[in-house]
Amino acid sequence: MVLPEVPVSPADSKRWRTLPVVSLAQLMVVLDATIVNIALPSAQHDLGMSDTDRQWVITAYALAFGGLLLVGGRVCGALGRRRAFLTGLVGFAAASALGGAAGDAGTLFAARALQGLCATLLAPAALSLLALTFTDARERGRAFGVFAGVGAGGAALGVVAGGLLTQYADWRWCLYINVPMAALALAGTPFLLRDRPDRGLPRVDVPGALLSAAGLVALVYAFAQAEPRGWTDPVVLTLLTGGVLLLALFAAVETRAPHPLLPPRVLLHRARGTAFSSVFLMFVAMFGFFLFVSYYTQTILGYSAVRAGMVLLVNAVGGIVGSVGVAGRLHRRTAPRVLIVVSLLSAAAGMLVLTQLTATSSHVFLVYLLPAQILTGLGLGCLLATATDLVTAGMGPADAGIASAAYNAVQQLGAALGTALLNSVATSVTAGYLDRHGRGRDAVDAGTVHGYTVALWVAFAVLVCGALTAGALSPSGPAGSGAHATGPAS
Repeated sequence: MVLPEVPVSPADSKRWRTLPVVSLAQLMVVLDATIVNIALPSAQHDLGMSDTDRQWVITAYALAFGGLLLVGGRVCGALGRRRAFLTGLVGFAAASALGGAAGDAGTLFAARALQGLCATLLAPAALSLLALTFTDARERGRAFGVFAGVGAGGAALGVVAGGLLTQYADWRWCLYINVPMAALALAGTPFLLRDRPDRGLPRVDVPGALLSAAGLVALVYAFAQAEPRGWTDPVVLTLLTGGVLLLALFAAVETRAPHPLLPPRVLLHRARGTAFSSVFLMFVAMFGFFLFVSYYTQTILGYSAVRAGMVLLVNAVGGIVGSVGVAGRLHRRTAPRVLIVVSLLSAAAGMLVLTQLTATSSHVFLVYLLPAQILTGLGLGCLLATATDLVTAGMGPADAGIASAAYNAVQQLGAALGTALLNSVATSVTAGYLDRHGRGRDAVDAGTVHGYTVALWVAFAVLVCGALTAGALSPSGPAGSGAHATGPAS
């Protein structure tokens, strides 16, 4: 049977051309979270950074991006999503060029902070433009599947690209690479939805903006400092306590503010709340997973940075398959709760595979790394596609930007916490092992792998708890039913 061709209107064609533009911008933001990590030793050597100062290459970006995302989401509405996208895109490219050309550490730190600041406009603008462009349920499934696939694979791809560029070009190209990518995205901006700035927000929620920024910055910085200082360090404890209190005060202020920065209805709906919490827990587990796979393959197996990155490329491919091939196809036929639970359990199964590793394991790639990468990639991609749709479904233009910003903020907090928490678990377990077994070469390898596996058990538990919570709390209706209302679920 031959199906008749369905004519595609010019408007439909233009709408689908939006997808690669916003996806490319999303790739830039996600890549930057990991690509510079690989280049850090080379940058430190070239610019004469101390071991203490080098963390600011990562931290400056994380603080600006994670701390100001909610403010950036509201600015998107005030400027208009399309204008905010253009501003963030050009600014991100300019900051990347500045960082690539940096002649001293201070300039590089400033450029990274500026990148993070521009990303606070670019990331929520890209997601909200996608949400406002694709409103049909079937189209949303396909579009958000592709967009989530870029996000799922981008972090792992950053490790691959960072290794290749550092080894075969120069560490500066880990920053310069954003310039041609931004130019391509800029060329496609005529296809973006032309929206108007929001008119219903005449007043700025200054207390909310200050409290959210201070609270998020405190938490992100606390997580960054937990690894070198320890979780019981007074500075870390003060930052953690202060961050939690500031965000609690922010939540209280938002319930009474006439024009809240983050309207409670964005978070209190059960479907959206499930999406936020699930993505947070997935990022806690996955960023520790990326770190351990990179360390294990290089320090224990003796892989080069490029070869280690190629291992993570399997995860990126799995993420694309999970988002486009699984979530994109099942979007209208399967309840979001089912997709979220299965996604978290798939990633947990991948973690479980790697917990069986020892320093003397054989056939490591085929027996352990390959299935773990496939399972975690499928889970991450499927979850991001489902959650991205839930977070933005039913959102009007006034709330789309702030919902997108909150979604990105959750990812940043999860990634920062996961990296710090799981690395702390691994290092403390390894130290205890070496105290008991001595510090010979074999003991060091065995202790290092033991530390990784214990941390992966923690990641496994986080994902299983997330799956149980999502299954119990999320709505059980068909896809999309739980997210299209804008008020809290009863």
